Amino acid sequence: MHIIEIYLKLTAMPMSVQRKEAEGAEQVYQQVMAAIQSGTPNLLELTCEHQPDKKVSILTSEISAVQVYEKSGMATGGKRPGFAFAE
Repeated sequence: MHIIEIYLKLTAMPMSVQRKEAEGAEQVYQQVMAAIQSGTPNLLELTCEHQPDKKVSILTSEISAVQVYEKSGMATGGKRPGFAFAE
């Protein structure tokens, strides 16, 4: 399972959706990057393959970062990949 996390300005927790395949995750990542680069505020709607009823709509002008990573088999208490500050 691949996780795509989208960080919004002035929001501590990221929004996330999941894809089963790396190609699908890369496609969503590129879609988000294209929306950011366009510079035009639009709504971007994403769905999740892991939870089919999960949908999120994001105003593209509020996106500050996006990352994609493969979910490993580690326990839920493990450290997540990403750009976290050391505690």
